Amino acid sequence: MAVGSNKKVARVLVVDDDTLMREVLKALLRDDGFEVAGEARDGQSALAFLERTRPDLVCLDVNMPGMSGIEVLKNVRSRYPAIRVVMITGDSSMSTVREAVGFGAVGYIIKPFKAGRVSASLHAALKTPLDSPFS
Repeated sequence: MAVGSNKKVARVLVVDDDTLMREVLKALLRDDGFEVAGEARDGQSALAFLERTRPDLVCLDVNMPGMSGIEVLKNVRSRYPAIRVVMITGDSSMSTVREAVGFGAVGYIIKPFKAGRVSASLHAALKTPLDSPFS
């Protein structure tokens, strides 16, 4: 699912409660050749979207109203094991990073971020085996 001229374009769901952050991420993804499969502003909406559409990757915030990103991650990993999840969040606490990796996140990006970091992390996530933590 690598991004390239004659390869399948990776489809990405963007999940963040901040509208501006969703717009920034969608623009970065499109500029980098990803297909934005959709967006959600909370965990419940994200899970409903995943029920209908199976993207290749989810960019997921940790701190959202209602269901946390960690809860969404657990749900995604148990119900949709082929979907990779990269956390993109302002939460840099080591306990949250460990928890996310432990539950199957294949990447963890701290906000604010540089566009190149997002691109590199998403490309690496698509190459990361789902049964091993990211490097």
